[in-house]
Amino acid sequence: MALITLRQLLDHAAEHGYGVPAFNINNMEQGLAIVKAAAEVDAPVILQASRGARSYAGDIMLKRMVEALAEMNPGVPICLHQDHGNNLATCMSAIRHGFTSVMMDGSLHEDMKTPADYDYNVAVTAKVSEAAHAVGASVEGELGVLGSLETGEAAAEDGSGAEGKLDHSQLLTDPDQAVDFVARTRCDALAIACGTSHGAYKFSRKPDGDILAMHVIEAIHERLSGTHLVMHGSSSVPQYLQDLINEAGGEMPQTYGVPVEEIERGIRHGVRKVNIDTDCRMAMTGQFRKVARERPEEFDPRKFLIPAMKELTALCRDRFERFGTAGHASKIRVIPMDEMARRYASGALDPAITGAKAA
Repeated sequence: MALITLRQLLDHAAEHGYGVPAFNINNMEQGLAIVKAAAEVDAPVILQASRGARSYAGDIMLKRMVEALAEMNPGVPICLHQDHGNNLATCMSAIRHGFTSVMMDGSLHEDMKTPADYDYNVAVTAKVSEAAHAVGASVEGELGVLGSLETGEAAAEDGSGAEGKLDHSQLLTDPDQAVDFVARTRCDALAIACGTSHGAYKFSRKPDGDILAMHVIEAIHERLSGTHLVMHGSSSVPQYLQDLINEAGGEMPQTYGVPVEEIERGIRHGVRKVNIDTDCRMAMTGQFRKVARERPEEFDPRKFLIPAMKELTALCRDRFERFGTAGHASKIRVIPMDEMARRYASGALDPAITGAKAA
């Protein structure tokens, strides 16, 4: 099956009321484990690569790896997505290397550390949308800065994260501004800020309404019912994985992520893409540590990687099932990017007009 665009995939998710996990990848083993889980439960999947992942593995390697995963699993629609693009050049280079979707994170300047003003965000995201849509690729924009309502700070991951203290007006997306943003940028999906942040250390206690503002998602969905919403920083940092790491010699302080039930609540209110990275890292690292502790004589990397992949596959299966993604892959017929480009050009996919029912 050919790679699918984010727009077509999220249109299908909206029509059928499910969410799609977006798992960050850096290497072959992560890709194999994630897509294995998708194939087992008949789920479409978003594989996303940050600028750090592109630097680590190389664009050609990532492209060939995902093409191989698609060939090995012809029944799984796979979207290859650029995570947190910092400018037009980054986004267009991703598309040239086979990405079917890009995120333009205009909430920060190109250094990905300095919060940007609204006009800058609108201008740069609109520019990326115009260029990407011309070739049929999808665009995710971001409004609001990812960061903790508890501390007022953002955790950096792969070079992306605001520096210094942020106020609530920056950390929470304004629902009325979101309407204007989608209309002016023509983005296909909107990442919103609701108190989540990158990394494992999101909350010092189980999050409640004071530090995880799910009501913001509901308010935006009420105003933009046809717009696909995105939750970034949505790893749940499961206790069993913290225990697995620490029992095998790790020293992770007690921390809390985004409860899966809160993500399920978000899906009921328009969240269609859910970003997960830290949980995947923890699943594999926990098994690395366990093997190293229990079998100190072992030196074959495969003996570390095989149980790590099994742990990651189990995690991904759970998310596909909890988010309602399972069972939908076989229902999707992929629309080629050239056809998507024609639909954008005709206005049939204008996100500000058609919303979730266009494709």
